[in-house]
Amino acid sequence: MILAGGVGGSRFVRGVRHAHPEATIDVIVNTADDITLHGMRVCPDLDTMMYALGDGIDPDRKWGRNDEGWRIMDELRTYGVEPTWFALGDRDVATHIIRTELMNAGYRLADVTAALCHRWLGPESKIRILPMTEDRVESHVVVDDPEAPSGRRTMHFQEYWVRHRAEPDALEHLLIGIKETSPAPGVTESIAAADLILIAPSNPVVSIGPVLAVPGIRAAIRAAKAPVLGVSGIIGDAPVLGMAHRLLPVIGVEVSAAGVGRHYGHRDSGGLLDGWLVHDTDAGAAEALTAEGLPTVATPLMMDDPAATARFLAVGEELVGRRA
Repeated sequence: MILAGGVGGSRFVRGVRHAHPEATIDVIVNTADDITLHGMRVCPDLDTMMYALGDGIDPDRKWGRNDEGWRIMDELRTYGVEPTWFALGDRDVATHIIRTELMNAGYRLADVTAALCHRWLGPESKIRILPMTEDRVESHVVVDDPEAPSGRRTMHFQEYWVRHRAEPDALEHLLIGIKETSPAPGVTESIAAADLILIAPSNPVVSIGPVLAVPGIRAAIRAAKAPVLGVSGIIGDAPVLGMAHRLLPVIGVEVSAAGVGRHYGHRDSGGLLDGWLVHDTDAGAAEALTAEGLPTVATPLMMDDPAATARFLAVGEELVGRRA
């Protein structure tokens, strides 16, 4: 079972599948990035995971559809319809239309996701993509805005990330509606039944953080019999992908492999992890965390291809004493 979100999460899951092609793998995916655009419900992390595992993702961007066109976006710009900063490809739009129509007809997000995955992964797939919750929750970021009455402005995470490229300093990160959510069907059952629980090298604040914030999920992980292995997405003082360094300080976490490891914490000390992997250049962090009680190993973590991910996964499995 894997907690994941974003491009890094999809790469990681592909590597896990490469390592264990016959294993049944459940992926609990962040939905706090979801947004409604032009009347369509867009689920970026669910779609990135689905396209990546179904070999339909753009090989250069690592998100969105392959062989994509942009005629719909061109027309929207011609009409002057906003927002135009969020790129919706022609083929990608089909997914959003289908999802929105099904949800408007009364189907829940977990069932809609399963239906979409039937096309991409096939009916016999041993990988199941589960939204963290079916309830609406959105990730928002607070920034300074001298023109706002309060001197601050709150914007959807997608606007902060995509439109502004995380340039304004984030003052606060909010998960709107998170306290009223519950885990989607199958989520806590998957955690309880897992042989191994993996925390992907996804953004700790906006990808993994929302999953753990859904009431019941963190407790289910702490109560699980399976060992929990986490993988750092930070090498040195910078993320491998994305802009996690712009948000980690907002929640008081040092931008380092050690900082994120301490953030997740060792299970014996009230945290989640039984083991933590850091990149081989962060050997000092591995020594420090191990001395603090969190078993940590430094090993090459670059996910150049699924085989490379499978190699470091094997190191992690040995660390926690369990193979999936």
